[in-house]
Amino acid sequence: MDTPTNKPEKKLRCGPIAASIWAQSRTVNGEQVTFHSICIDKVYQDGGQWKHTTSFAAEDLPKVAQLANKAYRYLRREDSQGL
Repeated sequence: MDTPTNKPEKKLRCGPIAASIWAQSRTVNGEQVTFHSICIDKVYQDGGQWKHTTSFAAEDLPKVAQLANKAYRYLRREDSQGL
């Protein structure tokens, strides 16, 4: 298995919430295949320091849903272009 890059392939934002799309290449049956994973997190300040969390309040969920939908559309568009 190849080591993933240290930067996401794509980053989508909606206010303090972000979806990072990570690409990872693997060899399957002698063919190079790219798999994707999506991480969604929220940035906030605590005592002057920026922190990240994967916990969301009820009012964050529409933004989480919007980002998940955008990430899905991005990945389907990439697949249809043969990338």
